[in-house]
Amino acid sequence: MGTSGIKAVQEFFFSNSFDRHNSPSPPTQDEGGAGGLSGQLGGLASLAGISLGGGGANQTAMAKAVLQSRAFLAGFIHRHNLPIPLMATEAWDMENGKWVINREVYNPETGEWLTNEQGESLKPTDWDMVKIFKGGYLSLTNDEETGMVTLNIKSQSPPVAKEWAEKLVHDINEHMREQDVKEAEARIAYLEGKLQETNIAGMQQVFYQLIESETRTVMLANAQDEYIFKTVDPAVVPQEKSEPKRALIAIVATMLGGMLGVFIVFILAFIRSGNKENKSV
Repeated sequence: MGTSGIKAVQEFFFSNSFDRHNSPSPPTQDEGGAGGLSGQLGGLASLAGISLGGGGANQTAMAKAVLQSRAFLAGFIHRHNLPIPLMATEAWDMENGKWVINREVYNPETGEWLTNEQGESLKPTDWDMVKIFKGGYLSLTNDEETGMVTLNIKSQSPPVAKEWAEKLVHDINEHMREQDVKEAEARIAYLEGKLQETNIAGMQQVFYQLIESETRTVMLANAQDEYIFKTVDPAVVPQEKSEPKRALIAIVATMLGGMLGVFIVFILAFIRSGNKENKSV
């Protein structure tokens, strides 16, 4: 069973935006040896009419795909009560450590979403929330050389950015663990049924080996806290701003302002010279 490293990085933006970068680290492959065992028994599994599933690389690729899927993210948003922070806030109150609610969208006293001028509810759909979350909050990058996955979360709140990054890593590990355990237990039940149907000693030995392999998969899955992604550099509350880059903005604005000013001066000079020529004529 392969285990990949993941860097949990987070950003937040308010008046400033902060970013924390972590150093990549190569993933640990075939942790626990389950991937190798599955490969050795793959031929036997084919004879029995089942598949033991892919190795660590396939699991990691699947986990990254699931992490960005609509179904997983919608479940994550509802499970951790994120609709209001995502869709009904204006800012983060740094002094009091709480969200500033947009009262034109949501009423915190009644717990109700308001309506627009057409009378339509402003309550966001799963489609809306996942689109906002993927487009403005979540980014996932992969280092092809090291296999390192970088999870990046943006939020108006520094502690919330850290919290969401940690919860995403935890939830994807738990999701993949539960899925693999469920599939392994289903295969065990199937193999035990086939074992009862045959009296051939050779086939019985095959089924016993496959059952042992699947039992090992369940055992290793339940024994590891970080099942697919191992956190190399845990998320922390960022303290260095990443955006807006005010110095760069000021420099660019000054340059553009100067260029615009020079351009206006040339235009005015051209117009005045034209007027003088007309008067002289």
